[in-house]
Amino acid sequence: MASTAHFSEEEMAELREAFGKVDISGNGFIHANDLTDVLKAANLPLPGYKARELIQNLTTTGDGRISFDEFISIFQNLKSDDVAKSFRKQINKKEGICAIGGTSEQSSAGTQHSYSEEEKYAFVNWINKALEKDPDCKHVVPMNPETDDLFQAVGDGIVLCKMINFSVPDTIDERTINKKKLTPFTIQENLNLALNSASAIGCHVVNIGAEDLKEGKPYLVLGLLWQVIKIGLFADIEISRNEALIALLREGESLEDLMKLSPEELLLRWANYHLENAGCNKVNNFSSDIKDSRAYYHLLNQVAPKGDEEGIPAITIDMSGLREKDDVQRAECMLQQAERLGCRQFVTATDVVRGNPKLNLAFIANLFNKYPALHKPENQDIDWSSIEGETREERTFRNWMNSLGVNPRVNHLYSDLSDALVIFQLYEKIKVPVDWNRVNKPPYPKLGGNMKKLENCNYAVELGKNQAKFSLVGIAGQDLNEGNRTLTLALIWQLMRRYTLNILEDIGGGEKVNDEIIVSWVNETLTAAGKDSTISSFKDSKISTSMPVLDLIDAIQPGSIKYDLLKTEDLNDEEKLNNAKYAISMARKIGARVYALPEDLVEVKPKMVMTVFACLMGKGMKKV
Repeated sequence: MASTAHFSEEEMAELREAFGKVDISGNGFIHANDLTDVLKAANLPLPGYKARELIQNLTTTGDGRISFDEFISIFQNLKSDDVAKSFRKQINKKEGICAIGGTSEQSSAGTQHSYSEEEKYAFVNWINKALEKDPDCKHVVPMNPETDDLFQAVGDGIVLCKMINFSVPDTIDERTINKKKLTPFTIQENLNLALNSASAIGCHVVNIGAEDLKEGKPYLVLGLLWQVIKIGLFADIEISRNEALIALLREGESLEDLMKLSPEELLLRWANYHLENAGCNKVNNFSSDIKDSRAYYHLLNQVAPKGDEEGIPAITIDMSGLREKDDVQRAECMLQQAERLGCRQFVTATDVVRGNPKLNLAFIANLFNKYPALHKPENQDIDWSSIEGETREERTFRNWMNSLGVNPRVNHLYSDLSDALVIFQLYEKIKVPVDWNRVNKPPYPKLGGNMKKLENCNYAVELGKNQAKFSLVGIAGQDLNEGNRTLTLALIWQLMRRYTLNILEDIGGGEKVNDEIIVSWVNETLTAAGKDSTISSFKDSKISTSMPVLDLIDAIQPGSIKYDLLKTEDLNDEEKLNNAKYAISMARKIGARVYALPEDLVEVKPKMVMTVFACLMGKGMKKV
């Protein structure tokens, strides 16, 4: 615990306020990178190496996060009252940041949360474009980006549901969205549907409730929207979905190395590939390195259609704006050229010149999605069979982890777990204590770095066997470190299962729960509601029709299922999938955080079926 003796009560209150403005997620931590940005924005006389040194010394949580106590210690280390005062003054003047009082139960009364006007402006324009032709959104779209329209517009849940489907098509069954004659209850259902579906696609929504969205709390609305938008922008920046990305392989690099890169790293690699071809300097980021718009100009010129593909007319980029002496004017000229490609979204000239990292990343991702300008290599010796996309099960596990807010985010299930840091965070979520003093933390040394990761994996298996009492026969740390699919999935499934059962046990006052208890509860609930459906186990073939799930939802919330939309007998595969899509969305709509996919019901995948019934049991027990 940091000593607070150096600060008066008033100074402590100011520091808490400053911390709250940086901690825009409201989870009690800020990221090391955010701190550096804020130190810069505050014009502190602190060299970069000193900031890095401070951060390195203070981040004890092992994941690059800084707690309030560590934040206080930073000021004690700065030693200069003038610096601290200047910081507190400057933080309130940070450009483009609006501060609003926090009133949710989770935020202490009187704290302030910041949100960015630039983000609001960018997201409103993106949503307007995405939903401009959607008849269900005519009551709110187009929104005015200059006003607070957005925060009112999300209040009925329709726009959020539509944006989730825009980012990950078919996540929400349109039949389950309440669209007409909305009441407080049907609005609540829409917001449940949006939040639980956002969670299912990998958004971290732990501290966001339906009430927050109904009230249009800006920092929470923008935080959720950014996650949804980013998932959509990054969906195809992945080698199994876009094999032309293999053109970015460097000499001496294996395909495996390239496949481990995150979407952000691939975008940087892509931009530099084109800049190199244009004979330009590389960029190391999409913030400080692009502020003069020169890299963007050359990138646009490289990716613009040249007229050599049938049916795609050439678009010539006018490079004369490079001669503009004023940065903002040059950025505006560049964006006019981006507009000719239909890619002006997300940034204004000022966002470019200020180097807003989030919005510039979105700008680049959108440009990549429309004009990758890459060609799949024909003659390279590449094992194409090794480029397989993730299975449904892998995607569900990955989305579940990300929805719990693990850090770093999991983009590739196996390579991103190779140092076990994410697994340790999941152990904490299931109440298995982790001794963080035993955990090696990044950055790992180049020499012997993998040994450090392997030590972590050995400790992760040890925790699973001894503390969590998992069945990990034949699983060693090396299997996690090397990404053995079968054995890694065996551990992840037991983590997800325990997490699901823990929630049920918490609701049931600590009473132990197993598969038999869930099956009995399901059948008793169905019988009590006068339903004909029953299940013998999570492998019961009747589950493929989704009728036991739909009947259970209707038993928990009577009258919620519109049976006239369903076919209940002699179903073909398409009709089964149709029922399953409706069932999964309806489960989320009544408040069950279901991660499974419709295909899991149709194919009766016992593990995922178990999670569906367990989540519904949790919802049903809460109502009693």
